[in-house]
Amino acid sequence: MRLNHFAAATVMVAAGFVLTTHAQQRPNIPSGVLLEPLGTTGEAIYPAFEGFGPLKDGTNTLLIGYFNRNKEAVDVPIGPDNRIEPGGPDFGQPTHFLSGRQWGMFAISVPKDFGNKKLTWTLTANGHTSTVSFWTNPPYWIDFYKNTANGNEPPRIKFSPTGPELIGPPRERFVQTLNATVGTPLELLAWAADQPPTTVFEAEGGAAAGAAAARRAPAKPPANEPLPAIIGGRVIAGTPAAPGGGAAAAAAARRGDIQILWRKYRGPGEVKIAQETINLENGHDAKKFVEARTTATFSAPGTYWLRAQVNDSSGNGGGGDQCCWTTAHVVVNVK
Repeated sequence: MRLNHFAAATVMVAAGFVLTTHAQQRPNIPSGVLLEPLGTTGEAIYPAFEGFGPLKDGTNTLLIGYFNRNKEAVDVPIGPDNRIEPGGPDFGQPTHFLSGRQWGMFAISVPKDFGNKKLTWTLTANGHTSTVSFWTNPPYWIDFYKNTANGNEPPRIKFSPTGPELIGPPRERFVQTLNATVGTPLELLAWAADQPPTTVFEAEGGAAAGAAAARRAPAKPPANEPLPAIIGGRVIAGTPAAPGGGAAAAAAARRGDIQILWRKYRGPGEVKIAQETINLENGHDAKKFVEARTTATFSAPGTYWLRAQVNDSSGNGGGGDQCCWTTAHVVVNVK
């Protein structure tokens, strides 16, 4: 089933190129044409249908992301240039688009009688208009809660010690509402837990085969250092070491069992997050929630959405798979 999903992927990023398929095409460019590498400015943003699947209560949910070809974030407000129809324009999609390929940024739950109905996201950035349609298309079916190959499950997050545990795609538009003042840091608190995959694969074919595989494998980073993320052909280093070296630098450089990423999702001004990427160690104990603490400072009044994404060892966006990570949106009203 997961192989079908990959074969039907809307956007594939490999060797710095974007391959468009039947589900999403750049205007005036035939399907299957290799496009140029990531640009700098003035480029398009492509909506991407990741797939659909059932939530824990059986409700079908459409999972959606995007690919921003610019090397900088781009803001597109809800309206004619950023709309989902019919029934929109606002289905909880972002207005602040981060650079590169961003998986599973939001989800839309659909009724059981949705059938073959379709929703279409139209996005215009820098004069380039791109659209993608999504529905409960059987080849795009995915399991949000388990990777059937290795038994991995998404990490869990909650926003108070006694609050509900969230797992998988965002069920609601937002899970928490906070208040802040311009220029004053707002504390962001979360607690996360995870367990490692239940199946660990070992090399087969004896010592010779294992040695050959080792020769073919790319060089690994030193132990306890973050794995790089490949976005649009660019290798992005993990969490940088803290200034000053020593224990603080080593702690910041560790990838951790769990990784929480805080990012701006919507809002009229700039958001400065003191530590955007937080690495946590819970000893692979599924029942042990670890606290993550940072602050966000806002440059202008208004309503903001922040996105908290929780990754496990599968990495950002599950490494391109649709399992296993968890996402939640937090609203902040700034005066």
